[in-house]
Amino acid sequence: MVFELILGGAVTIFITAYLVYALLHPERF
Repeated sequence: MVFELILGGAVTIFITAYLVYALLHPERF
């Protein structure tokens, strides 16, 4: 249960960071 919670949190943070990076650097996409 704890592992799934940590994994879910890590994925959420990764997706959020990726979206922010895409918004800040639109020329790369």
